[in-house]
Amino acid sequence: MTKRVVITGMALASPLGCTRETAFEKLLTKTNCVKYMPELEKYERLNTRLAAPAKDFIIPAHFNRKVLRTMGRISIMSVATAEEALKDAGLLGNEILTNGQTGVSYGSSTGALESVLEFYSMMRDFEVKGVNSGSYVKMMSQTAAVNISLYFKTTGRLIPTSTACTSGSMGIGYAYDAIKDGYQTVMIAGGAEELHPTQIAVFDTLYATSLKNDTPDLTPKPFDKNRDGLVIGEGAGTLILEEYEHAKKRGAKIYAEIKGFGTSTDGTHITNPNSETMKNALLLALKDAKISSDDIGYVNAHGTATIQGDLAESKATYEVFKREIPTSTIKSYTGHTLGACGAIEAILSIDMAHKKWFCPNVNLNEVDENCAKLGYIRGDGLELDTHYVMSNNFAFGGINTSLIFKI
Repeated sequence: MTKRVVITGMALASPLGCTRETAFEKLLTKTNCVKYMPELEKYERLNTRLAAPAKDFIIPAHFNRKVLRTMGRISIMSVATAEEALKDAGLLGNEILTNGQTGVSYGSSTGALESVLEFYSMMRDFEVKGVNSGSYVKMMSQTAAVNISLYFKTTGRLIPTSTACTSGSMGIGYAYDAIKDGYQTVMIAGGAEELHPTQIAVFDTLYATSLKNDTPDLTPKPFDKNRDGLVIGEGAGTLILEEYEHAKKRGAKIYAEIKGFGTSTDGTHITNPNSETMKNALLLALKDAKISSDDIGYVNAHGTATIQGDLAESKATYEVFKREIPTSTIKSYTGHTLGACGAIEAILSIDMAHKKWFCPNVNLNEVDENCAKLGYIRGDGLELDTHYVMSNNFAFGGINTSLIFKI
């Protein structure tokens, strides 16, 4: 017998702000968080100068030197948001964290990239310098998941999801599976990414970044005819997943129930999306939730503001819903936070559903006629009372995810 899985705690660090309240207030302003970054000017042949750093993130004062020695910025944001999410859930300090009933399912595209440079200097100068006992732990792809587990002393499952832009959503999905199938009672789930010039360069070399350096407030423009590419952001999102009966017994507040999770791979191209296999992930989530597409009231789109991505995603979404389903993307505010986006977007989608207001797509002035006909939210946003929302993410490698939340 499968278990019901609910969300009892949530916290984030993001370009919108580092509390859920400030992030939602920023959404209400209907303006993005993209900034011109003068520090990018020193990189020759880097075309974009835009990014969206996590606004006002401060390292917690009680994170001492011993704690920080294995953490880069990505792990600091991950552990800090996990701590806030556990407080929100009323589980911080609870014995369930250490008795084997709690696991961690958390992801990122990479680890702390500054630590990679410590090893690079060794290969360049043929001298071991700058490398210390924490260097590898900081840079390894599972650094966020491991540091969360170490900090809270969890002894259950640890599932590191390093699946590029689906790392956060995959972290949530696999955490959901672990509880649903009876392996864990609580899971700390989500994803994170820190801002680094090399990550910006990855997309810049693919000619995928926005070049509106003089008008950062006007980009990115997902689904817009005049889009010119994505902007890289950073942040972390952590959700506390819990078996329903356990949460109910202790009187926990419940934000939402996870009803469905679907994931698929394209098997075709490393970077070009495939609308047919993207569609499969959405259908798998609906099948898992045992509901019809008609039950979904809102779709939070991946919406990167790249031509191929927008077109493939919109087509896949329309093929599933066959109607102009209300749709918007958080990336029009935060830029693309890579491994963090799935978790941040899930949190904000749930909060919007509780507020019965869904944000518009920023800078969507003229919908690209090649995009499928969805209900792209514009203007002042959409007031809507719905019980079901879907959040979708897609990644390099043809990795597709879809999550369904019931409010």
